Amino acid sequence: MQVVAGAIVAIRLFGLANEIHLQRAEELLADRTDLESARIRLDSTPADAVSFVIPPLAVRLGSIALSIGGAERILSSSARLYDFGVVAISLRLPVNDMHWAEFAAAVDAVECSIGPTCSSDIWLEQCAHLSSLVSEAFEGLVGTPLQEDYQLALVEAFDAPVTADSLMTQIDVVPLLSGHSYPLSEGARKEFLRNRFSYYADDLAVITWDRAFLYEPRGETDVAEVLELANAQLLEMRAYDQLLNDEMPKMRALADARRPRFSALSGRRYARLARRLRALVAEITELTERVDNALQVTEDVYLARVYAAAIDLMRVPKFGDAVDRKLAIIRETYTALQSEAESSRAELLEIAVIALIATEILLSLLHR
Repeated sequence: MQVVAGAIVAIRLFGLANEIHLQRAEELLADRTDLESARIRLDSTPADAVSFVIPPLAVRLGSIALSIGGAERILSSSARLYDFGVVAISLRLPVNDMHWAEFAAAVDAVECSIGPTCSSDIWLEQCAHLSSLVSEAFEGLVGTPLQEDYQLALVEAFDAPVTADSLMTQIDVVPLLSGHSYPLSEGARKEFLRNRFSYYADDLAVITWDRAFLYEPRGETDVAEVLELANAQLLEMRAYDQLLNDEMPKMRALADARRPRFSALSGRRYARLARRLRALVAEITELTERVDNALQVTEDVYLARVYAAAIDLMRVPKFGDAVDRKLAIIRETYTALQSEAESSRAELLEIAVIALIATEILLSLLHR
């Protein structure tokens, strides 16, 4: 099989901020004649079936020259900004008139050149360039942002008309998806091909946790958009999980440190700590709700099934459950601190009442 037209897209996502004000970012980019920006919407899927709740902002950053597989190649660079604080940088390598085996090898070459294990600084340069343009739109910048990588192998046309079923008999997508040319076991092959989807007779999407093969003869991009969103949600859930992991030892240390010798005087301190934890829970809960509801799915259509499979494959629900468990622990902690604060106030009130009664008795005795 000959790949007549297609592309290899490497994506790196950065969790740069707690929130990105997309409207402000649009305003900052509006005066730049050298850049194109627009809100992304799903083109081939009805809006009443699947749609972005807040469409991300896409920005074309231009072309860059990179060495891929020992040859100088021109890649187009673009970015998408999500309102919940994630920036996705994409580097796209066009492919034309390439044999399938060469295409699969090119996918590996791209990963070796700019993948997660290489030392290329191009990703940080592109991210820094974008940040310099729209930094005013970022709220709550992250010191050391987490990162995620994903790779798409896109084919728009082969040298002969094919259907999804006939394509699977003519090419082997497992080496492309796995990154291994050595033959895999039958069980491993089935696992790589488990998440395979087709809507029309002549399109195909096979997704794994870090790569996907997409055959889209109509040039539709909805599946690619949804896969990127799933990665963005994974990145944010990882960030929240790490934030809570870092917060829980601090929470324990603060709770232990704020135990004075006279507990009746500790009510105000416990109340301040409880308010701080309550504010943290409210903030994380709001952010996770925004991430969970980034895509609105109202019908069980093809794209919704792809999205559900991607979310499950990337273990987003597991990170979400871990975040929920830690939030529950923090809720229990601030509830306990609030109870101690109320108990301390009640104890202080009792002491005051006893002191007043004792004073009254003492004054009565002195008067006599």
